[in-house]
Parts: sequence; C-alpha cells; structure tokens
Amino acid sequence: MPVLLRWLSLCVCLAMLAACGAPIEPGIYRAALTLPGGELPFGLELAKENGKPVAYLINGEERVRVPDVEFQGRKLRMTLPAFGNRLTARSGRDGLEGELVMVRRGGEEQVIPFRATAGDAHRFFETPSSDNADVSGRWAVTFTEQNGKKTPGVGEFRQRFNEVTGTFLTPTGDHRFLAGEMSGDELHLSAFDGGHAYLYRARVQKNGSLAGKFWSGLHSIEQFVARRDDQAELADPTAATSIRDDTWRLGFTFADQDGKAVSLADEQFTGKVVLIVFAGSWCPNCHDEAAFLTQLHRQYAVRGLEIVALMFEHFGDFEKAAGAVSDLRAKFDIDYYTLIAGVSDKDTAAAKFPQLSGIHAFPTTLFMDRRGQVRRIYTGFSGPATGEHHTRLRQTFIGQIDRLLAEKPGAQPPLIPNSPRSRADGKEKNEEE
Repeated sequence: MPVLLRWLSLCVCLAMLAACGAPIEPGIYRAALTLPGGELPFGLELAKENGKPVAYLINGEERVRVPDVEFQGRKLRMTLPAFGNRLTARSGRDGLEGELVMVRRGGEEQVIPFRATAGDAHRFFETPSSDNADVSGRWAVTFTEQNGKKTPGVGEFRQRFNEVTGTFLTPTGDHRFLAGEMSGDELHLSAFDGGHAYLYRARVQKNGSLAGKFWSGLHSIEQFVARRDDQAELADPTAATSIRDDTWRLGFTFADQDGKAVSLADEQFTGKVVLIVFAGSWCPNCHDEAAFLTQLHRQYAVRGLEIVALMFEHFGDFEKAAGAVSDLRAKFDIDYYTLIAGVSDKDTAAAKFPQLSGIHAFPTTLFMDRRGQVRRIYTGFSGPATGEHHTRLRQTFIGQIDRLLAEKPGAQPPLIPNSPRSRADGKEKNEEE
C-alpha cells in the first residue's frame, strides 16, 4: 500500500510539473495572437546580448528589436519599444501562454490572447501546399469599413512557392512588413511589430481578383477587394491637405517633453527651413518617418534645417504623453524638437491649425521655407516595407529640402501649388515637376 501511494504521489508531481512547463529558454518561437478573425502568427526570437535578455519580432525580412525584456524561470515580460504596449506570458504544458495589452486612444486597453511554441518556424501552415495560385505583383485595392466608407490602396506582393511577403499602401501610409502564405487559392497574411496587429484572409476569385477581410486589433474589420493592375497608383500625397489662405502665417506654441514652451516664432527658427510633422508615438508609420528624419536633421541642420514634430498622443494627461514621446526619442536617438500638441485625433489636430484644409493622416509633413511660408504638405509616409516607393519618397523629401535651403532668405518664393493666391493668378506650377 505505501508503495502504491508513493507511486501515485510521483505521478501527481510529474503531472504538475508538466502542467507548469519548463523554464523559458532563448530560441525561435512561433508566436500567435488571437483576433476575432482567427490566429495572427508572427516570429519571435528570445536571445541574450551582452548577458541581457532581448527579443525580436519577425515579419518577413523585418526584425524589430525589443530591448525591454525579462524571461526568468517560467515568466516572460516585454514592453514594446516606444508604443507602450506590453506582453506577458508563462510557460505551460503546451508552450507559452499569456496576453498582449495594446493601449489605444484615451488609455483604453485591448487585451489580446497570446501563445507561442518553441522551435516552430512555420507561419500559418505546418505543411506547405504545393499547388497554389500566384498573387505576386501589383494590385489595385479597395478597403471598405463596416460603416461603408471606402479607401483606395495598392497591394504589392512577392511570392516564392507558397510563401508571400509584401504590403498594402494607402493614402495615409502603408501596412508595413506583411508575411504569410498561399494555400491553394487562399491568401493568409499577418504582421505584429509591437505597434499594430494585422491579419488578412482572402481568396482568389474565378476572374482572378482577390476578395477578403482585414482585421486590425480586436475591434476593426474591413472587407477588401483587389484586381491586378501593374499601373496602380495612389492619388498625389501633396494634394490631400492645402493652405486655406496663403497670406496667413502659421504659428503655434506647445510644450516639449520636459515641459518647456517652444514657439514657431522663437529665434532659433528665424530664417530657417522648417519641417513641421503631425505625428504620434503610437503610429508605426510615424516611427518609420522618425528614423528617416533623424538622419535628415543630422545631415542638414548645419545648413539651416530645423524639424519640429507635433505629437498627438493617446493620453490627454501631459505626463503620460511626455513619457510616450520620451520613449520614442530614446528608440531613434531623436535630437530634433518633439512637442506635446494634443490627443491622437485628426479632427483635434486640424482644429488647432485653421490655416490648413484638414489633417487626414498621421504623419503629415509641412515644408516651410526661410520666409515662414508653407511650400509643400505631404500626407502619410511610405516606409521601408514599400521598397521603391520608400526610395522615391526619400528622394522627394531630400530634393525639396535642398531647393528650400538653396533659396536666399529675402527671395520672393514661387506661389504655393493649389493655394488661393496661385489659383487666382492662374499659376498652378508644381516646382517638383
């Protein structure tokens, strides 16, 4: 009898240990979030660098480094850089299980179930399909929200056997690095980079078009359709927002992350070329632009370029907003101005700048010449995931800055394209064309 009791006790202990799971070890994991549309997979690598734990979020060719990580024993915790989102998990019998908390406007928190399995490298399908439709190339896309609002887009995909990578470009920015697979005529794509959680499922139709759904986080779902079009393009990003009256002077005063008031009328901006950016630390495309602007500022500041990012954050509380902005500054080693301008709402941003016809996207970038006139307004930002589009955008920004810096401070500038004064004079000249 005692032997039987000892045997039963040992079995119970082994079962408890199995349920608890093994200590978390460095390595490659297949991670997944659970959205209303199903499982959103992404790659996760846990590692140690210089004796400290780090993590990498993997989507196609992108690897997002996460330095704020702890994994000790059976617990995992990470804070996603400059987004304020956080992920926690414990090892169990079937791998890691936990949750992702994503912070939204007003401090609302979306709690998304998370799990991960060590040593598993597949994305959607463990066994690849060998008979798949080909979706590589460029597509003209229409997204339709639940309220019926339609948004145009351009899809660009690369396919190698069953594996698919690419992105969607929209008038407000791109969907960044997407990765997934074809299984027969079904397309599956996903991305989690710390800032957004995107899942796509679509099917190739008999006429060759695509039709499917797009989930963003827990509450957003859109239908989308796409047709092949090698010439598909978005509308001119410099035409979305215009100056209502080019005789008005743009002006603002906001506090930086340290609480110091900074005004566009301050001496350090006089006679300078100034880039004014409507942005937010929560916005992945703003992260892409911040990386680029940091390089630009270091290259052109000596010639008279200043950059001011007006940050519209999820928090109305100044201290929380300033903390989020400080995290962004640290991530990209930003040395240009970042000012706390308001909450993350496009209508709120537009109301603070009645000189503009509206703010339609974060980021939106204004190019102001040495005389204080806004000469170009660029809506959205095409990041590195868009390939040649990103390269052309960089060239456009650099070309515009070079031209503005080359102008003498007292010179009469050309008329602003599409401004009231230029329309009145019948001069619709675009100086970039």
